[in-house]
Amino acid sequence: MKPTSPRGGGSSGRAVNAALGAAGLAAFLALGEAVPRLGLVKEQFFPPTSRIARALGGEITDSAFWADLGDTLTGWALGLVIAVGAGVVAGVVVSVVPYLREATASTIEFLRPIPSVALIPLAVLLYGTELRSVLLLVVYASFWQVLVQVMYGVRDVDPVAEETARSYGLGTWARIRHVLWPTALPYVMTGVRLAAAVALILTVTAELVIGAPGLGARIAVAQTSQAVPELYALIVVTGLLGLLINVGARSVERYALAWHQSVRGEVTV
Repeated sequence: MKPTSPRGGGSSGRAVNAALGAAGLAAFLALGEAVPRLGLVKEQFFPPTSRIARALGGEITDSAFWADLGDTLTGWALGLVIAVGAGVVAGVVVSVVPYLREATASTIEFLRPIPSVALIPLAVLLYGTELRSVLLLVVYASFWQVLVQVMYGVRDVDPVAEETARSYGLGTWARIRHVLWPTALPYVMTGVRLAAAVALILTVTAELVIGAPGLGARIAVAQTSQAVPELYALIVVTGLLGLLINVGARSVERYALAWHQSVRGEVTV
């Protein structure tokens, strides 16, 4: 039987979705232009889309903007890499070591709900406005996204496959590689995608509150100087960054899970 995609449509379906997305974006931009022009809101608080676009063009031509963007991406990338590495290792170890999961369950459930922003005073006390303050908040927030997903993935391992691997004489690391990891990988990729978004949020938040170099600090300067169009332009930049990060994370996920049915989207008919 020939496998088919449940989504259907092929290239024509993608073209329709792209057209609908473009139409929705155009309508949103037109609404943003019309609302202040019609006097529904004051332009000093919500400038028209055209003014925001001009301010965005001015930001792009400013070399300081690119330096701040680089600082934000550096904090985001470093924090994400550290959180993913630590989350995967800790999740696997906690899940496979006998009794360790039960011993750490209450500690994890206690630490996980603590908001990362509550650690801002500690971060400032330890590292001031350095990059390490940003990393502390980013890693703490992103780590739990990965850890929990890895633990769910390990729990989903088929016990029959585990016992079969044992009966064939596979050692611990071989079972992790050939049985546990393929099962847990979809969960890991979900955790990475969630952590990537959380890491960006915490990076910008830390820069905004702490004053560490980056887009967040630039937004704070625009706010205090009453540069409203520039403020909205920088907010648009952070939104575009989030969109690009999400698209990139999904692309990596599709590549890493090309063999998995959740990506292939195939059903037997």
